[in-house]
Amino acid sequence: MSAPVRLLFLCVANSARSQMAEGLARAMLGARAVVQSAGSAATSVNPWAVEVMGELGVNLTTHTSKSVDTIDAGSVDVVITLCAEEVCPAFLGRAERLHWPVEDPATRDPAMGPEAMRGRFRAARDEIRGRLAAWAAARGLAVDALDGR
Repeated sequence: MSAPVRLLFLCVANSARSQMAEGLARAMLGARAVVQSAGSAATSVNPWAVEVMGELGVNLTTHTSKSVDTIDAGSVDVVITLCAEEVCPAFLGRAERLHWPVEDPATRDPAMGPEAMRGRFRAARDEIRGRLAAWAAARGLAVDALDGR
């Protein structure tokens, strides 16, 4: 077996997109990857991200938001930025860089009800899941099935 690929997912707050990507990559790639996530302005893990990932059997309840400054550049082979409309964090390591622009599902819009929020987070989760599956296939990495839908 070859060495696992070392992935880092980045977004601004490390609260939603990068957390969901980290959980998906761990669940889908298993021992074929070592996965981290971080952000330029770490906050906390968004409860909507925890909820919609739980629908797939992926548990984010033990995840914490981390600053990109805490990541050892030598521990990363591939860095994937997930920012769409905002400025993505910089990563100074020599890793291969990919950019998957995914709209931030978090919003402070008071008119946004719970079902609309779930829909936004599910859409981001499913986009990341599809991109991750395509990336893994292109690299010849097997992908494990997820629970849920």
